[in-house]
Amino acid sequence: MSAPIHELETVRDWLRWSVTRFTEATLAFGHGTTNAWDEAAYLVLHALSLPLDRLELFLDARLTQHERAKLGELLARRIDARVPAAYLTREAWLGEFRFYVDERVIIPRSFIAELLPDGLAPWIPDPSAIGTALDLCTGSGCLAILLAHAYPEADVDAVDLSSDALAVAERNVADYGLAGRINLIRSDLYANLVEKSYDLVISNPPYVTDRSMDALPAEYRHEPAMALAGGDDGLDAVRGIVKDAPRFLNPGGLLVVEVGHGRAAVESAYPRMPFVWLETEGHDDAVFAIPREDIVAGR
Repeated sequence: MSAPIHELETVRDWLRWSVTRFTEATLAFGHGTTNAWDEAAYLVLHALSLPLDRLELFLDARLTQHERAKLGELLARRIDARVPAAYLTREAWLGEFRFYVDERVIIPRSFIAELLPDGLAPWIPDPSAIGTALDLCTGSGCLAILLAHAYPEADVDAVDLSSDALAVAERNVADYGLAGRINLIRSDLYANLVEKSYDLVISNPPYVTDRSMDALPAEYRHEPAMALAGGDDGLDAVRGIVKDAPRFLNPGGLLVVEVGHGRAAVESAYPRMPFVWLETEGHDDAVFAIPREDIVAGR
């Protein structure tokens, strides 16, 4: 750390210093926050076990020697080792939902979370009509848990190839009391889903292109590569998801897939499929939806 921590007395001091250091270190954000101020506020409040929505009340509070040492160590790991904040705090948020995370899983940040359930209303007018749902590449289990909340009558299968990821998902499913509704399955996409069919299939699969993988900031290199890397054009997993979707979707069923910046690649690979690109905050080409019948017709 470049300044003696004993010179930083109040929460306000630590915030100002952290923002300066984060900026000087040119940290990369995107794992729950988008800028130095928000990340500094989150880490300071979390380290001091203070409410995340009560910053103003504590700005002039003085830290104890033990608190200064603890916070200094946490910020050093963020600045010097470029460890994402979510791995430092062992938590990530999607809206009001909190999830346990560690280096075994990608940090939750899916655009699909914004769409459950209202953003899918044109195709799913009645949430109670969804009886079965599948989350492919579930990672921490975050989207499977959101599915279970959005569609209260649904039994949810959550699939991942990584046993480590499924161990994290199991913890999150248990934390939300959903072990009776969410079934965790180790599988390479649909491979181990025997005699299964679903009203809704969603997926936030690996979709980072090889070229983009090579250019990732250090923070993203702490995440499992298998949860990010999507091959030359980013569609290695997406192709498998689309190809076999009709076998696992019920008549009238819907497929929803996140592809990041991959819209052009998707439309080039499937020129006859009428994908609908769903609008999310700041993006209108990161997530597509397509009914089962349109996948079959567009082959």
